[in-house]
Amino acid sequence: MVTFLSGGTGTPKLLAGADAVFDPAETTVVANTGDDIELGGHLVCPDVDTVLFLDGDVLDRETWWGIDGDTAATHDELRRLADAAGLASGPRYLSKSEQTTGRDISRWRRFSAVGEFMHIGDRDRAIHLTRTGLLDEGRSLTEATRTLADALGVDRPILPMSDDPVASLIHTPDGVQHFQEWWVARQGEPSVERVEFRGAEDARPTDAVLKALDDPVVIGPSNPVTSIGPMLALDDFREALESTPVVAVSPFVEDRVFSGPAAKLMAAEGMDPSTAGVAAAYPFADAFVLDEADGTELSRPVVRTDTELDTEADAERVASAVADALAEVTA
Repeated sequence: MVTFLSGGTGTPKLLAGADAVFDPAETTVVANTGDDIELGGHLVCPDVDTVLFLDGDVLDRETWWGIDGDTAATHDELRRLADAAGLASGPRYLSKSEQTTGRDISRWRRFSAVGEFMHIGDRDRAIHLTRTGLLDEGRSLTEATRTLADALGVDRPILPMSDDPVASLIHTPDGVQHFQEWWVARQGEPSVERVEFRGAEDARPTDAVLKALDDPVVIGPSNPVTSIGPMLALDDFREALESTPVVAVSPFVEDRVFSGPAAKLMAAEGMDPSTAGVAAAYPFADAFVLDEADGTELSRPVVRTDTELDTEADAERVASAVADALAEVTA
């Protein structure tokens, strides 16, 4: 059994070709929930859904977001109505008092649907509405995720990192922005003063997650700050990683990041935006998979390969390197 930690697109891209190396029946995915938001009353879980849609064979692999071929009539009409009514476009937070009322899981990340700033397809929206309905019926996020997985024909266990609220908030000179506002609406342009995982001090991983962390763990080439950081902010989660074999795939080639905001966020948090910085951020990792062009010297075992993940063949190659690294630390 092997457990993958997933956030953003890095780990899903690895999983897209990993089945030839890791039997899906013997793998579990734990997904980041710090990026989740409540938008127009329904809970959107981007990192959970990317893996659900991947394993359900409906993921849009051009964007690595949403359902392939989905329409967006509701989203387009929300935008049209906002324009016609002269309402300001962009993220519209609900009031401060409403950020902590209602569903606990949605705390500190509640947005109005007016002018909807995230592109959500119609079938995609049905997923979010079903999830929210299940939560309102008293199910946990873990239980709702399992129900959605069953509906999509997904066999692999996909677990949200916690059933408690943890919100990834970006502190900027213009104020605090939820990660989705900063990355989606503002395209990651505002400078970053620091990153906060609000709620992490009171949140804990579920028993299912802690059980999954008893198995060897793979951290894909995800952003160490906002994709993996919310998990590490949970004390029990981090402690579990310290007592199990862990292999991490670097999202960098030395100081060049493959994609996304990892470099900017790491620098803001005082980390070196590089493979060396990733290794420092993961002191519990027992081995690393690095690109063959990455000459970073680490004090832990390293397996090198071409770590590009453009195709399933690429993903299978990187997954094989991960298996080799795991063999070194679990022998």
